[in-house]
Amino acid sequence: MDAPALSIVLPVLDEGERIVAALEALAPLASRGAEVIVVDGGSCDGTARLARTAGTDRGVRVLEAPRSRASQMNAGAAAARGHALLFLHADTALPPQADRLVTDALRSHVWGRFDIRIDGRSRMLPLVAAMMNLRSRLTGIATGDQALFMTRAAFDRAGGFPTQPLMEDIELSARLRRIAAPACLRARVVTSGRRWDRDGAWRTILLMWRLRWAYWRGAPPAQLHQRYYGPPGR
Repeated sequence: MDAPALSIVLPVLDEGERIVAALEALAPLASRGAEVIVVDGGSCDGTARLARTAGTDRGVRVLEAPRSRASQMNAGAAAARGHALLFLHADTALPPQADRLVTDALRSHVWGRFDIRIDGRSRMLPLVAAMMNLRSRLTGIATGDQALFMTRAAFDRAGGFPTQPLMEDIELSARLRRIAAPACLRARVVTSGRRWDRDGAWRTILLMWRLRWAYWRGAPPAQLHQRYYGPPGR
């Protein structure tokens, strides 16, 4: 069997409410040859079962890996057959022609990301998204919400995602940036603003900046993970 041009890896944990819709949104890409791999980190709400059922007729592969977004994405990458890899959060939707956009971008770059739009109630979210896009374009650093994509060779050369509980996307971006500048696509992915709506826009903005600043100053990712998600059991 010929290797697909693109493998899409979705790390999931307790995404039972949205996994079916997420896979339905990827069906057109799968019909054009993209490989879709769901990697479950031990969900308690039947996410893996729902993914298997929804993906039966679409060739979706469902794997299990230790709970950790980095570990799950690395496991998906190890199983992927595609020449290019795209890492997608379950609450993020790709633009309709994402497969073509990625293929075109990787003709001249070895990695890249999309611009982002945040879907939520807060009036601040368009400004937040615009600032994220601008910051990413200026720094060459991207977040997982922006649907990171790269060639298999670039992923391997960068060493994959570091096995740390937070900022794994930032760290991989920094490693990739040392290899080459990213393709910053203006086509937008749409990601959920559920955390912004729940915790408040300004509070979330301040938390994100504090965590990022602490990370660059060398704070342990495990400590930042607890500050972001709260104490275990929350």
